[in-house]
Amino acid sequence: MTLKERLPAFAIMVVLAGGLAVITWKFVAAPGGGSTISVKVPVLTALAARGRQVFETRCAACHGVNAAGTDKGPPLVHDIYNPGHHGDAAFLSAARRGVQQHHWRFGNMAPLPEVSDQEISLIIRYIRQLQEANGITYRPHRM
Repeated sequence: MTLKERLPAFAIMVVLAGGLAVITWKFVAAPGGGSTISVKVPVLTALAARGRQVFETRCAACHGVNAAGTDKGPPLVHDIYNPGHHGDAAFLSAARRGVQQHHWRFGNMAPLPEVSDQEISLIIRYIRQLQEANGITYRPHRM
């Protein structure tokens, strides 16, 4: 069989392999329900340690231990939440107003009126310190 005769079969194989790669990425690598990650926990500052305590009480049921995610909420130690894409005000707004599903498939997050502004500030310190320890730093958001 000549190369010219094999070309259609080769082209079909390339298309199938590419389709399989896209499907695999969509279901394995893309953000989605049940996403959990491994999080490196640094030695925390005093304020971040207080934030961890508040996070464990107020947020961990959905966002997981060390903000690693659960089947109820996404990991916050994820590049989507880098300070250039979701600044500190975004965390405050999410707690105050809730947030509609947009990056993940967990559904909407309800407002958390029982969490004080001071607690939210401590939680943000904790999350930012976890992010930094895991290589997540400010990157400008580009649409």
